[in-house]
Amino acid sequence: MEALLKEAFLEALKATDPYRLTAKHLPPWRPDLVLAVGKAAAPMLQAALDRYGEVPYHLTLPKGQKAPGLKAVFARHPVPDEESARAAEEVLGLLQGLSPRARVLALVSGGGSALWCAPLGISLEEKRALTEALLKSGASIHEMNAVRKHLSRIKGGRALLATRAKVHVLLLSDVPGDDPSVIASGPFHPDPTTYAEALALLDRYGLAFPGARAVLRQGAEGRLPETLKPQDPALRRLAWRLVGTNLHLLRAAQRFLRAQGFRAAVLSDRFGGEARALARFHAELIEAIRAHGVPFRKPLFLLSGGEAQVRVVGRGRGGRNLEFLLALYAHLKTPLYALAADSDGLDGNSGAAGALLTPAVWEKGLDPRPFLEENDSLGFFQEAGTLLKTGPTGTNLNDFRLLLVD
Repeated sequence: MEALLKEAFLEALKATDPYRLTAKHLPPWRPDLVLAVGKAAAPMLQAALDRYGEVPYHLTLPKGQKAPGLKAVFARHPVPDEESARAAEEVLGLLQGLSPRARVLALVSGGGSALWCAPLGISLEEKRALTEALLKSGASIHEMNAVRKHLSRIKGGRALLATRAKVHVLLLSDVPGDDPSVIASGPFHPDPTTYAEALALLDRYGLAFPGARAVLRQGAEGRLPETLKPQDPALRRLAWRLVGTNLHLLRAAQRFLRAQGFRAAVLSDRFGGEARALARFHAELIEAIRAHGVPFRKPLFLLSGGEAQVRVVGRGRGGRNLEFLLALYAHLKTPLYALAADSDGLDGNSGAAGALLTPAVWEKGLDPRPFLEENDSLGFFQEAGTLLKTGPTGTNLNDFRLLLVD
């Protein structure tokens, strides 16, 4: 059964390969410039180059990925670095130099928020520190990006405002709800949030950062231009399409399991909130199915996606999928088989894609409490011996959870 869980995950990744998803939706015209950014940028760009031949391009990838035969800027993720700033400045320069008759093809996937970093009014060092604090705060990706967009010269539609060219965007979504303004912080898309809302988020999560606050306060008082808004005439130059989502990933796994003769249900592709609360919900659902056969008859596989958050208070290492599984183990008395992983192959700072729960984990009798207190889900699964390691997968379609209710 453990092998089947892994195979379902890997088959879902294969079925949602970014190259194939992109190739199906490329526009019929030849672009004057191709911009590719994010964890899936290399295969997305390769699909475009195979279609159009030699065209000018700019590629930005996370450090650790490979791009054979392609020239790329390799920047840090999830916290930006000097290469992130260099990539953003190069992209802004390319966009500003285009004529109104030029056509840009932008290939955008998750991770772009860190990979294109053009700080507005604050230093790169403060932007880095603020990003780290937001990642540990438990803020949702929508909240994090509302702040990041208002401290950037390229996010929140400002990349579109930087050019007179027409822009066609193909998106691979890594955010619950697939909002294009949130994917990579929406460099070409209108932003419904405001400086005032971003400032309120710093208050909500108790984040000081006086430099960032000063910029956000100026914007809230109307002394700085806002991000691109839905009524802006620049949007007449924008066309876009979602080519891959978390639901595509979950449905691919569902098809694979059904082909093997199993029943499988997709719960949702939009689960968010704290990873421990999400684990409790899944645990209670599992117990209801086991006890009463509602809302599903057992046996079956449950699939869910979205993106949970972790409020980091301890000194351990892990990620939201590992934390979810650790909390699920803590809630359930009766063993089960489960897998949770980040589709990009790297869950938080764990170095693993995720992990598995199996009856053998319960047999070890590990106490989850000290690991939960320290946010050390990595340490738990190292002891359990069930870490799932894939390395960077070259895609980013958010979280993948698969549980067998038997």
